[in-house]
Amino acid sequence: MSGREHSDESSKRRVAYVYSPEYIETCDTLSKVPNRASMVHSLIEAYGLLQHMSVLKPRAATMEEMAMFHTDSYLEHLHKISQDGDNDDPQSADYGLGYDCPVVEGIFDYAAAVGGATLTAAECLLDQKYEVAINWAGGWHHAKKDEASGFCYVNDAVLGILKLREKYERVLYVDVDLHHGDGVEEAFSFTSKVMTVSLHKFSPGFFPGTGDLCDTGLGKGRWYAVNIPLEDGIQDDRYFQVFTSVMQEVRSQFNPEAVLMQLGADTMAGDPMCSFNMTPVGVAKCLLHVLQWQLPTLLLGGGGYNLANTARCWTFLTATVLGKTLSSEIPDHEFFTEYGPDYSLEISPSCRPDRNDSKHLDRVISTIKGNLKNVV
Repeated sequence: MSGREHSDESSKRRVAYVYSPEYIETCDTLSKVPNRASMVHSLIEAYGLLQHMSVLKPRAATMEEMAMFHTDSYLEHLHKISQDGDNDDPQSADYGLGYDCPVVEGIFDYAAAVGGATLTAAECLLDQKYEVAINWAGGWHHAKKDEASGFCYVNDAVLGILKLREKYERVLYVDVDLHHGDGVEEAFSFTSKVMTVSLHKFSPGFFPGTGDLCDTGLGKGRWYAVNIPLEDGIQDDRYFQVFTSVMQEVRSQFNPEAVLMQLGADTMAGDPMCSFNMTPVGVAKCLLHVLQWQLPTLLLGGGGYNLANTARCWTFLTATVLGKTLSSEIPDHEFFTEYGPDYSLEISPSCRPDRNDSKHLDRVISTIKGNLKNVV
């Protein structure tokens, strides 16, 4: 099914895939993306990709591990309300719990599972047994140290970066989700050891409202936050052009030793966010650009609210990492009926205008390149 090899480099890549049935079952309970974790895993499995990776069983993060970033008071509150699914605790609003981040029974266990899975992925890169580690059910980039935000209860991306920092001096965070990676940027805004790069929709009233071109980090971390604000309708070719222009400069100026990449699939054509007009092919080209640096690389999921398209995207990206070419026909599996009416792996761009003006994008890129000249 997944026969043809792309290149020697990718087919020899040692890849770890974080998975257990219990982990996926826990992630399936997330109310915003019900059963998404199962759909993603089932499609990866149906295409026969598991045999080309080492499957690693994740562990849950301990309270102490989550407290590497989150405050004790936030974690203790999350633990308390999680036991009975108490939605009426007056303190919950102070911790961002409620509207976007509903309180459901077992939410603490979910947070610990996701955090632990990303830590499991990071650890297997530290002992250099693997070059790439994947946790598609991770990537919850909005959570702050003391509050849940934007469907994110634990910032597993921050925990993963902190773990990588135990060995690697300079870690690069790359975020291609539709939304600004605000929680990760904020966590590292004062340090020059972690550079955060986020490409995202930036528009009045669009969540989370941060990530303007002029937001470049603070104190010692000034110039170590890179934001690439984009308008609706961007497609693969132009996105890739912007991505590579910035990333070449990021690599030469910052010279990272490890990379953590958040690959939210809410940029896809057909996503209910109805903003960008991307396909998995465009995101895969961006991913390959980073993988060719041959650095330890941790890959996370993120947004993605058209569940079938999200599974299509992350399955295609998994194959890309492994240097495998997948058949266009979705193989028969548990969620086959979700892929109608065409039952095809491809996603076609929608007929929507690209609102990004070329001259403006050129100015954005040249501003970023100018900013990066300040990185020492």
